[in-house]
Amino acid sequence: MMALLKISPVFVMAGLMISGMDALLAAPLSTVYAAIIAVICERLKFEEIVDCAVENVKEMQLVFFILMAAYAMAEAFMATGVGASIINLALGLGMTAKTVAVTGFIVTSILSVATGTSWGTFAACAPIFLWLNHIVDGNVLLTVASIAGGACFGDNIGLISDTTVVSSGIQRVEVIHRIKHQGVWSLLCLVVAGCLIFGASIAMGLPDTTANAADAIKEIPQEVWEVLAEKRASAVTLLNQVQDGVPTYMIIPLLLVLVVAIKGLPTLACLGLGIISSLVFGLMAGTIGNVSEFLDLMYAGFEGAGSWVIVMMMWVAAFGGIMAKIKAFQPLSNGISRSVRSVRQLMFANGILSILGNAALADEMAQIVTIGPILKSLTDDNVEASEEDMYKLRLRNATFGDALGVFGSQLIPWHVYIGFYVGIASAVYPLYEFAPIDIIRYNFMAMVAVISILVLTLTGLDRLVPLFGLPAEPQVKLKKYANKGVSKKAN
Repeated sequence: MMALLKISPVFVMAGLMISGMDALLAAPLSTVYAAIIAVICERLKFEEIVDCAVENVKEMQLVFFILMAAYAMAEAFMATGVGASIINLALGLGMTAKTVAVTGFIVTSILSVATGTSWGTFAACAPIFLWLNHIVDGNVLLTVASIAGGACFGDNIGLISDTTVVSSGIQRVEVIHRIKHQGVWSLLCLVVAGCLIFGASIAMGLPDTTANAADAIKEIPQEVWEVLAEKRASAVTLLNQVQDGVPTYMIIPLLLVLVVAIKGLPTLACLGLGIISSLVFGLMAGTIGNVSEFLDLMYAGFEGAGSWVIVMMMWVAAFGGIMAKIKAFQPLSNGISRSVRSVRQLMFANGILSILGNAALADEMAQIVTIGPILKSLTDDNVEASEEDMYKLRLRNATFGDALGVFGSQLIPWHVYIGFYVGIASAVYPLYEFAPIDIIRYNFMAMVAVISILVLTLTGLDRLVPLFGLPAEPQVKLKKYANKGVSKKAN
């Protein structure tokens, strides 16, 4: 009973979020409840509760600065023409029914990395590609599922994605290291999914009629523009830039960020370079009138981060500090540790917990902040390894939280992600009544990502993917075997 009482704050937070309560309310209410449980179970004093909560928040300070910079850079890239240059470059050769879905998939994948937002990417690209699809007589379900899957790519591996930053912060790993860890795997998923999308287009016997983005944008009805302006104003700016055209060199800020990130420059430095370069090239291209106008974009980015995600993260960090103090996850850790026979099986269990949490909470960020600390606790409490190897396990936990949160959401009909995508698609393309299963049916990217990461983790085949392999036993051991001097081989 005491164990159930200690972990009950997690169920309270989950229940509040499932009921539809915003995380900005659910997190502080759950934190207060956790504090009450701490008094009841551990007889902690008020000062002790505050100290453990604040101490945990302090450890997240760098994450908060990264989030503010990421939101600011996303605003800059959407408004200065970086995003539009990517779309125009990809669409320059013209589209046919056979290529519209796979091109949409590639464009949204790149744009989501550049802007760090899957929701914004989908809102910006859905009008273009759904109406392009209409003009060339493509398959609307294949196209909408493809751009949904592509939009999630950058949300999982993008340097400025809030889910990437938060999931990495919870596991105490550097964002740059996380991206390097999963980079080859993510690109392989992208290639496999792209091949499946193009193969499906051919198998459907789609025609070869050509069209371009300008034609598609002209076809967008006025009421659709009004809906977009209300739901995603930055998408309207991006679409206007796509229609009017921007200099090709506006893609340079994105390339600079990607190059320095690969070189290993700290995350904040990468973001700073992206912001400054987008200002310089935006002034050259005329997409930004003056520095004051650009500062307004920075203000909007900081405001967007501070009004929700940072405040929510502070409360979640406080919640996690209290839960750690009372060792709330120890019973769950003990249950899983008793049932698994290797570190690899433990990591696979962490992956399953991530996707089950995502299905239960129906929100990828809620899953990351609720299940993430459990994954960390399970690994830290049950694995004996060097600091270097433990860091690799934490990298995988961060990838689990993000990938199975973002891509897993694409396979859960009741998820808020699916609801948003269905709403946007129905608004911008009223000729078809979209349903959740339409986003899921041909979402090859989500299927490939979710299945592959679980299978590779369980079987040990992740060692065949550069930088993605987990350390093998007996290099890492479960403590229950290490204490007995028993060495187990990973499956």
